Amino acid sequence: SHCIQNPRKNRRLPLYMIEALLQSSAAELTQQRKKAVPVVLSTRIRLARNLATVPFPGRATSAQRSDVLAKCEQIISRLPNMKSGHFFDAKSLSDLEKQTLVERHLISRELCDAAPGAGVFIRKDQSCSVMINEEDHLRIQILKSGFSLKSAWKQVDTFDSDLEKTFDVAFSPDFGYLTACPTNLGTGMRASVMMHLPGLAISGHMERVVRAVNQLGIAVRGLFGEGSDATGHIFQISNQQTLGEAEGDILDRLGNVLKTIIDHELNARYKYLEENRSQLLDKIGRSYGLLQNVHVINSNEAMNLLSLVRLAVDFGLLPETSRGLVDRLFIECQPGHVQYASRGDIAPDQRDIVRAGKLRSEFSSME
Repeated sequence: SHCIQNPRKNRRLPLYMIEALLQSSAAELTQQRKKAVPVVLSTRIRLARNLATVPFPGRATSAQRSDVLAKCEQIISRLPNMKSGHFFDAKSLSDLEKQTLVERHLISRELCDAAPGAGVFIRKDQSCSVMINEEDHLRIQILKSGFSLKSAWKQVDTFDSDLEKTFDVAFSPDFGYLTACPTNLGTGMRASVMMHLPGLAISGHMERVVRAVNQLGIAVRGLFGEGSDATGHIFQISNQQTLGEAEGDILDRLGNVLKTIIDHELNARYKYLEENRSQLLDKIGRSYGLLQNVHVINSNEAMNLLSLVRLAVDFGLLPETSRGLVDRLFIECQPGHVQYASRGDIAPDQRDIVRAGKLRSEFSSME
């Protein structure tokens, strides 16, 4: 479970500070129910940027990293669209708090293990987060519900332009934006879309799709990126190439591939339903019944059951409003969120009981 270890260890930050962030009634990925759409859960665009005058984080001294952290925090806090945002110094976050932010896709697993001088600034509605001194000095990301490549790019581009008015960014006329890892050179941009692909997964066609999109320079990963599993039939699909191609061209190419995947997914769903109607409806019915009555459940099983309920919504078997509920529970059923909601003092096996109670409560009111 990524960063989570002893929930009591190194807790220097009062719980209520991160709780204010988590309890927000306008959180982009957990509260925007009306934006939930079939197949695509969310869109993210991330930019890697470095200051021109300071060694990259991996080569910087502790003092240089601290200076960068303080400077970037001040600059970001003054930007209009980050007003009332939340800043967290990574060293002040407990393992549990870091894990919870990873589950919301607001920080990376790498930031959990970063050397002193790392931190993150998160917009109040959680649609924007800026990691400081992870692999690069700045990792700027915009998160949007649904399929929103153009909107996310417009926001991150504006943010990037505002930042570049305040300090010199490491840039080469030959190589574009300079980054710690050569794979990010050029635009420094990774655009990714979180997709729910049960049709392709259940029908056994996912592997063929992965091979095809890999040949087009598109990467397919699990829920938490590289090295993670596609729990709940959720896949993160992103561009691999950042050098030698303009941002608009990368987004157009990715967008076209994603639209093709959506078409393949919808075809796979309806073909499977047509050929295996009773079996699929049985899987959905059992999932719905379990979620209403379960008393012990781990996060992987919860994700897979929720996946089938989301599929039922897309088939019109459950109300449209239920899709947003499922998308929220995809996040809130993760280990860190369950433990955090219990104030972090429960053992792992107790988490499975607490998670089950939450699911029963949420599904008891579903029509």
